[in-house]
Amino acid sequence: MNKSLLLGTMLGAVGVTAGGAIAGYHMNKGPDYAEVLNVRPVNKTIQTSREICHDRVVTHVARPRDPHRIVGTALGAALGGLVGSQFGGGSTNTALTVAGVVGGGFAGNKIQQRIQRGHIYTTTKPICQTVLDSHDEIIGYDVAYRLGEQPGKVRMDHDPGPRIPVHDGKLTLAAATDESSRQ
Repeated sequence: MNKSLLLGTMLGAVGVTAGGAIAGYHMNKGPDYAEVLNVRPVNKTIQTSREICHDRVVTHVARPRDPHRIVGTALGAALGGLVGSQFGGGSTNTALTVAGVVGGGFAGNKIQQRIQRGHIYTTTKPICQTVLDSHDEIIGYDVAYRLGEQPGKVRMDHDPGPRIPVHDGKLTLAAATDESSRQ
């Protein structure tokens, strides 16, 4: 046999064997991606409290400095006695003076009472209440997938898109760094 023919046959056999081995490796390796069938966001309700305040107008009646109205009674009595003493003479004068003192004292007491009731003032008072605000926050994604013919489920921290990368027959669950890795 010719050396060239023998050398060519041997090289051809090595090439076919190597090609078959590489093809067999890729066939036994399994799929590179798992097909995503369904993605469902998992939510958690977060509640935060905050305080709402508004001013309320409050009306107050001032406390009188003279709650027994002694000053009004005394001034009324003095003025009534002065006016009563101006009329009549003798015992009539005395009776009118006494009546003036009593009437003036009563009138002075009532006048001071009316004045004290009129001392009203207003202030503003802050009224606060705590309210709860709530909102939903996504804490993960429940993903249904198919790897070859086997269905499965996994919770991920990100939406994987249409497929999940597979390495050595296992899902690669690390978060994608950019959109191109999700395609």
